[in-house]
Amino acid sequence: MKKHIDGIKRLFAASRGRPMALGILLVLGSFNFLSNQVEPEKPSWVDTVQGMATGGYKTARRLLFDQYQVTFPRKPLSQPVTIVAIDEPSLAAVGQWPWPRNKLANLIDAINAQKPLAIGLDIYMPERDQTSPDQVAKNLPPSAAALAAALKNLPTHEAILANSLKRSPSILGVAAFDHAAQTTTDRLVTKPIAIKRLDTPSTEDGLRHTQRFERVLASLPELQSATHGQALLSVPLDNGVVRRIPLVMRLGETVVPSLALEMLRVATDTSAIEVLTDARGLREVQVADLRISTQEDAEIWLHAAPIKTTIGRYVSALDVLQGKANPELFENKLVLLGLTGAGLNDMRTTPLGELVPGIEIQAQVIESIIDQNLLRRPHWLVWSEALVIGLFGALLIWYIPRPKSGVMRLLRRYPKSAGAIGIGLNLLLVGVGFALFNFYGLLADTASSFLVLSAVMGSLLTSALSHIEKEKTSSTQNAVA
Repeated sequence: MKKHIDGIKRLFAASRGRPMALGILLVLGSFNFLSNQVEPEKPSWVDTVQGMATGGYKTARRLLFDQYQVTFPRKPLSQPVTIVAIDEPSLAAVGQWPWPRNKLANLIDAINAQKPLAIGLDIYMPERDQTSPDQVAKNLPPSAAALAAALKNLPTHEAILANSLKRSPSILGVAAFDHAAQTTTDRLVTKPIAIKRLDTPSTEDGLRHTQRFERVLASLPELQSATHGQALLSVPLDNGVVRRIPLVMRLGETVVPSLALEMLRVATDTSAIEVLTDARGLREVQVADLRISTQEDAEIWLHAAPIKTTIGRYVSALDVLQGKANPELFENKLVLLGLTGAGLNDMRTTPLGELVPGIEIQAQVIESIIDQNLLRRPHWLVWSEALVIGLFGALLIWYIPRPKSGVMRLLRRYPKSAGAIGIGLNLLLVGVGFALFNFYGLLADTASSFLVLSAVMGSLLTSALSHIEKEKTSSTQNAVA
């Protein structure tokens, strides 16, 4: 055992520790860079390596980016969104969910009467309303033929709801599926999206990194035809937390918008959303005068605001139906309609560690876009981080082992200061990351830099202390002689 330990010490001490430190820098720095690449760009063997070697970088990155937001949460500058919540009081008064579609039509009409810019429904209606007169007629006995005939002459609940959707600036949400189910479809009635290349056209598909689904759970065709827009509601989870939101996705080969993007299109009366791409992937999305920079896979980073600062946007559906809601919460607003009652709502965890209704995520995305308060992690930042790690690591490898360097002199006098030196330099790096986030909204990955440079510095300091120990031993032996 002692022989092995002595061998490791000799390895670290060789050439004052520079070869070992350089090897650590190259290996760990490469793994970190690969862990930042968009999935389709990585070689197939990287997936195996990543599971063994790059998972730590991703975990550290998540923790750091969440801590940025906990320290500097988003402060809403406006309240462009109102959420009409089908909550506990609404369910107690109107009845269990799903409500009859004529009752839902009444709710949409009541909202529309307050002149909102758009109404987004986070509700799926793939099957017929069994309380509709035509459906009730089917279940009547032959002896009630006259009643059945009278019921069939009444408007269906779907027809009533379709009229409400047509009268209002409505958008229907649809759920994405990776597999076929009885109520799913591979088609969707959507408005066209204009795709433009920012560079010279090439064989590279600029949308190859975007999420792709083969099926969706959508509402009935007659409801789809009546609405002014449809949008995917997919909200991917990253270890159980919503950190990134896709603005556009693909249903087969059709490019479809997210709910936030389609709400903005309808609200601004824009004929088409523009998607700008290049050889690397998607670069920007434009709706009217709003230009939104995205990651290569069409996602944006969620900059979360504490729920206590957004709770004022919620209005009970019961208050809307009873005419008790404040009209100022609707006029010229973007209204989201969704479920928040116990047992019905789709809860999500934000980077702040708060559990919020899924519809709140959609509201925060819209709010962030309108306030132009988006987080950014551009591609050049990944390269800049790799450059900083490489240059700073090389500087450490060149400077620390030098016999007359300040670090060596300090270690000769105070050997126990090695830990403080390493922690101090890395804390300075992390501090720069927090400053970039607070002032520029940049998500700089100083956590991975910390991991790589700590390993390099640890190797160099171990070698330095070993060399100093040898100097002392040699000096003692010379004095004795």
